[in-house]
Amino acid sequence: MAVRPIVISGEPVLHSPAAPVVEFDDGLRELVRDMYETMDAAPGVGLAGPQVGVGLRLFTFSYLDDDEIETRGVAINPELWITPVPAMEADEDEDVEGCLSFPGERFPLQRAGSAILRAVDLDQKPFEIHAEGWLARIFQHEFDHLDGTLYVDRLEHHYAKIAAKVSRKRGWGVPGLNWLPGVDDLEG
Repeated sequence: MAVRPIVISGEPVLHSPAAPVVEFDDGLRELVRDMYETMDAAPGVGLAGPQVGVGLRLFTFSYLDDDEIETRGVAINPELWITPVPAMEADEDEDVEGCLSFPGERFPLQRAGSAILRAVDLDQKPFEIHAEGWLARIFQHEFDHLDGTLYVDRLEHHYAKIAAKVSRKRGWGVPGLNWLPGVDDLEG
């Protein structure tokens, strides 16, 4: 197992739709083990293949709820259904999101309160998870990565301007930038 570099906004794989996983082999198992290790080292609650430079439709997730119940797994070739996103401004305290590919920054973003995730695991066994609240947010965030969308692409105008300014100031938005969890401290 190894911690992999996480690519930063501007890397083409982050801004393009990912391809379906077709090979369920040792290479895929190694990728998933590395993604878990990378996600945990970052630390993060989710990590999509494109974030480690692999344009495949999969993501790992790990969420500990208020009752100390952990939901952890890998979603391969996922489908996601969501309830309507509320037509209101995101709350600056309750709806704040971050992204390992836009490291160290947090912005409010309104998301659907519920989601249904359908996918297969490493053994190609189908599963379904009905998620509420933060777990639903994690699934939406990671699923967006598979379609080439970063959460900053969804921000309301005011926050989108701030995110664009941060990106310019840090020299992001160009290919070839990454950071290594456990070595670089970009998540602060």
